[in-house]
Order: sequence, then C-alpha cells, then structure tokens
Amino acid sequence: MTTPLRIWHPFTNALLDPAPLHVASAEGVYLHLTDGRRILDAISSWWVNLHGHANPRISSAVAEQSRKLEQVILAGFTHDPAEELAARLRKWAPAQLTHMFLSDDGSTAVEVALKLAVQHFQNLERPEKHEIVALADGYHGDTAGAMSVSDSSPFTAPFESMRYPVHRVHSAYCYRCPVGLKRETCHIECVQKLQDLLAERGHKIAAVIVEPLLQGVGGMIVHPVEFLQKIRALCTRHDVLLIADEVLTGFGRTGKMFACDLANVVPDLMCLSKGITGGFLTMGATLCTDRVESAFRSENRMHTFHHGHSYTGNALACAAANASLQIFEDEPVFDRIAAISRVNADRLADLRGMRQVGDTRQVGTIGALELRADDPGYLSALRPKLYDFFLRRGVLLRPLGNVIYVIPPYVITREELHHVYDIIVEAIEALL
Repeated sequence: MTTPLRIWHPFTNALLDPAPLHVASAEGVYLHLTDGRRILDAISSWWVNLHGHANPRISSAVAEQSRKLEQVILAGFTHDPAEELAARLRKWAPAQLTHMFLSDDGSTAVEVALKLAVQHFQNLERPEKHEIVALADGYHGDTAGAMSVSDSSPFTAPFESMRYPVHRVHSAYCYRCPVGLKRETCHIECVQKLQDLLAERGHKIAAVIVEPLLQGVGGMIVHPVEFLQKIRALCTRHDVLLIADEVLTGFGRTGKMFACDLANVVPDLMCLSKGITGGFLTMGATLCTDRVESAFRSENRMHTFHHGHSYTGNALACAAANASLQIFEDEPVFDRIAAISRVNADRLADLRGMRQVGDTRQVGTIGALELRADDPGYLSALRPKLYDFFLRRGVLLRPLGNVIYVIPPYVITREELHHVYDIIVEAIEALL
C-alpha cells in the first residue's frame, strides 16, 4: 500500500497538537468547517485578510485576470496589473518612496530590503557599511536573512548556525522596560543603546530595521511614536538607512494606511505583504527612495540588483491587490477601522482591571492583553489551553504564549467584536 502524502502543518506538533480543522468555505469573518461548525476568524487568518473572506470584488478581479494573463516573467517584461499596482500604491505611500520591488511574501520583502541596503553602499564603493541593526523582541520572517534580524526565539533556535550576526538594541517594551523606567515619566531612554551604537559604528552600519510602532510575533508590543521618530533622526544623522517592516502594520491595521504615517516618519525602505492583496494571494513589495535606487543605475553590470523570484509581480496577485486598494477608495474602510479601534479601546480598558491581566496594548485595529504568567513567552503553558478554549467557543484566536491579541477583518460588526472579547473574558476567568 502506498503511504499517503500528509500535509505538514506550520507551527504544529503532530504529537502534541490536535488534528487540523477542515475548512470547507469562508465568508466575511466566518470559517465554515466540514463538520458543520462555524468559527469566527478574529485574527484575519494570520493577519492577512482585510475585507472579509471570499470578498466578491477581489474574487471577481482575480477570476477576470485569470482569463487574460496568469503569470509572466517580470525580468524584461511588465503587464497592466503590475503597472496599476504601482500607480495605486503611489496614492498611499510616502512621496519620497519612488521605487517598488515586488517579491513573494513578507519574508522575501525583508530579504530584498536588507540586500538593497547592503548593496547600496557596496555600489557606492563604501563596502565597510554592511552591518545591520535590529531590535530586541523583533520578528521579520522565516527565511535566513529575516531570521537573522529577528530576535532569538523558539522560531530561530534550531537555526543559529544559519543566522548572520547583527547588532541588537533595545525595543520600547514599556511593560517590561529594558532600562527599568515607567512610560509616564520616561523620555524614551531605551533608544540610548542605539544612539551609542551608531555613534561608535555608524561608519560600518548600513541599516536599522524596525517593525514600526508594533512588534507582532514578539508579543504585540506597542511602541510610543517618539521611539520611531528618534530612530529616524539617528539614522539620518549617521547616514544609515531605515527599513520599516510594515508587513503586519500596513494597509490600515494601525488606524493609518501605514504605521509610519502615525509618527510622520518616512523610512528609506518599506516592506509590505500580508494585507496587500486583501488576503487572497501571496505577494511582497519593498518600496525605497530614489536615493537608494540610484546607486543601482550604472554601466557596471555588477551594480545590478541580482535578485528575483519566479512569481515576482504575479498578475493574479496584482489584480487582487488592485481590487483591495479600490475597496479602500470606494467603501468606508477607515470608518470600519475606527469602529474596531473604539471597541478595542473600550474593552481593553475593562480588561485592565482584571487581576490576571498584567498589561493591555492597542494601536488601531490591533488589541492585545498580556496575562500574568510564571512562564511568559511564546512557549507558555497558557497558550494551548487558551487556544483550545477559544476554538471550543467558536472563535479563532491564536495567543502568542501568554499574550492574547485581536486583529479582525475590517468587516467585523461591533456585536461580533464584543462577542470575541466576551469569550476572552470567559477564558481568563475559567483558566486563570
């Protein structure tokens, strides 16, 4: 008998985790299982879905494009959906970001940014500027370069030999302040470590990479806007490129189209993915300034950016992205975002008073609470208990260890979002 080919599910252990749930279809915020159950997707299926599952406008756009062109090499060719995407993003991205390099997903968008930063200085005959600075508690993806700039965690532990060295500086993790201060009275002293590093080694550092205002996998850590502003100022002073990893925070998640908009900061490179196609197809994009790109304009072939992906600029993914961006223009998406933000703020304020809750954090549509635990972190024993409880109650919430977070599709109703928070309260009272 032939051994069946089994799907290896990410972030699951075949011996410890229950069998995967089989989804037959989805609509709006709900996943419909083959056993008849309905699950409310309160995390946008790993933060990618913006306008609801099976959104008819995006679905129609992809279907229509599939009858014209599905895929063509983007090296030496272009097509209407890619050109349209560049024009549409132009309306939303900072004016200083003038070039777009397309790739496959968030990790590859980060890889592109890191390589662009290093080769930028290489092409300018400044090869000594090749070092990278990243934040504690950061997470930028699962490919080798993205893992290197991510902080050490269960995600990177087996692959230490594959990670290249980076400089690691403090994050603005106010609940667990790295310099022992309180946000109410501090002056963002956590940025001092970066300031000292750039003063000492700025002549060797190519770029600083950050998740602007919100570190996702690290625990939904929300930073003060002043933290990002100070990083921008330090990078400018020391001629270091600032990479903003907006893979999670882009496309309205923080209340503005991009998190950098909240701080009035323009990075030198911006990484986009996840919500770029509304959750339909995988795509990555790295935007950069004319200054960055100009170092690659040369009669020297070795100054070419020799990087690419087979599905770069996939026409179907571009069509999905264009349809999603059209929804932002035609529908009251930012009104929906504001409504989610208000519910998050109200419910987190109530949760703050529970003895089991150590901290609550919010930026825009993203709400999080950190539970008191003897074993904080991603491998906290609370995680599987909470996850199972939520699923039994018909809600998809995937805690980051002892941190519960909510990132719903923008079409969630006020009543549905309150229901999610009611289930969270039930879980805390039942399990802690």
